[in-house]
Amino acid sequence: MINKWIYRTLSEQQIETQSKLAEELSISPVLAQLLVQRDILTFDDARSFFRPDLANLHDPFLMADMDKAVERLTKAMRHNEKILIYGDYDVDGTTSVSLVYKFLKQFYSNVDFYIPDRYNEGYGISIQGIDYAATNDFKLVIALDCGIKAVEKVKYATSVGVDFVICDHHTPDATLPPAVAVLDPKRDDCNYPYEHLSGCGVGFKLMQAFTIVNNIDFAQLVPLMELLALSIASDIVPITGENRILAFYGLKQINSNPSIGLKSILDVCGLTDKEISISDIVFKIGPRINASGRMKLASEAVQLLVSSNPVFAKEKSDTINEYNNDRKDLDKNITDEAIALIASDERFIARRSIVVHKPDWHKGVIGIVASRLSEEYYKPSIVLTNSNGLASGSARSVPGFDIYKAIDSCRDLLENFGGHMYAAGLSMKEENILPFTERFEKFVFENILEEQTYPQIDIDAVLEFKDITPKFFRVLKQFGPFGPGNMKPVFVSKKVFDYGTSRLVGKEQEHLKLELVDSSSENVINGIAFRMHEYNDHLKALNPLDICYTLEENNFNGNTSIQLMIRDIKIDGQV
Repeated sequence: MINKWIYRTLSEQQIETQSKLAEELSISPVLAQLLVQRDILTFDDARSFFRPDLANLHDPFLMADMDKAVERLTKAMRHNEKILIYGDYDVDGTTSVSLVYKFLKQFYSNVDFYIPDRYNEGYGISIQGIDYAATNDFKLVIALDCGIKAVEKVKYATSVGVDFVICDHHTPDATLPPAVAVLDPKRDDCNYPYEHLSGCGVGFKLMQAFTIVNNIDFAQLVPLMELLALSIASDIVPITGENRILAFYGLKQINSNPSIGLKSILDVCGLTDKEISISDIVFKIGPRINASGRMKLASEAVQLLVSSNPVFAKEKSDTINEYNNDRKDLDKNITDEAIALIASDERFIARRSIVVHKPDWHKGVIGIVASRLSEEYYKPSIVLTNSNGLASGSARSVPGFDIYKAIDSCRDLLENFGGHMYAAGLSMKEENILPFTERFEKFVFENILEEQTYPQIDIDAVLEFKDITPKFFRVLKQFGPFGPGNMKPVFVSKKVFDYGTSRLVGKEQEHLKLELVDSSSENVINGIAFRMHEYNDHLKALNPLDICYTLEENNFNGNTSIQLMIRDIKIDGQV
């Protein structure tokens, strides 16, 4: 599928701001352009952006019900009540539980944690979990990264003497659960200034509020911010505003003094002594933490993340790494099956969406499979399997399309659903799969924009090779942490040529190792273009290329250099 390049341009007013910023900050016009594109419009804005400061975190008591939540938690500790920290089985859930558990454990021993079994209990607060709390005399449950729709289950919990404080970040329904407190910045009646916190972020705000009320030094929370970085990256929430501050200090903690549990994960990922980025979390660390909940029990991930025993942490991280290897095999096999299913049904060609179902697919990997299908076909995709008498599934979207709204339009056919704009979970009776598929397709067909039906690459700026200097790259690095809302800038350079030393590399000669020049300078710029071997002949004939890319730091044999990570190549005037 051919990518369309979409150039981001500035208005006349924005160009004036760009010029002023470039002068005030003594940076190149291109870097100033990147700031303006991110709504960084003044010197003070730039200072806050480049120098994230914990002092700029919002007052946690601006969140609705925060006073009630802290009061109930403090009361529980004062009366020596048993407290259960309850969370979802994905990375956001397990890091949420780990953060709150580790923090409270410093001051209070009568606390434990609980992660529901994905297969026996399903998503969110379960009857089994409530019964476990009641049977074991837990008087207070702090639910993290789940619970916002658990109205009936919280009613049941109250009836058996269990209080709930809910910390969630998913979109609520009109009726909130009757918990002691419901913390969710997406509540309509919540005036918290930042609504894009992860589940772990909401748990962190509760702990922050607890430190204020109980005169605990905020510094005791700082080591736990490593868990925030894991959750923010893995849950694909915007890395803007408060999340930028939390992710920045979380990465700082990971790179300076990671906990014993996290250090053991870094070791099995092959990331020892490497500067960890958001990308490392998304592609290496997060999948391993997730694998325990996908393949076995997510509680193992929490045991690892809260561990202070290096021997135990090593054993547990090795086990989780094996789970991840098994997960890779499984999701590849199921993806292949799903693609074969789609290829065998000509109805899929005309549809703007994908819904596939097979009763025996492994529930733990269907979210990954849905992601792979949305990437392969560039369509909002839902993958369903059978679990606990229902068809349960995961949904993944394409850029710009709100899949949560699409699913919400079919809510009368569903038993349960929840999620975000780009990812959601759902369950339905098996007989509703067909009517759901038709109605979901109708909504997508009527609401998806044409430009959301094909892949496109947003181009931040045009660069000449003379612009790529060490100073330029030093400032560019300070734009991180990168992620949604602040993606790594994508540049275009036009009419570049092979220096004469570019070559094919890889086991099957499928990659291009590039050494390129342009007309702006004599700079030879190195680059790598994965799986783009088809451009080699064109390149070797000394024909010009237009390339789009991100700038990366390449470390090899102790030498550091700037490298182009090629995203796409166009020739002969392609657009």
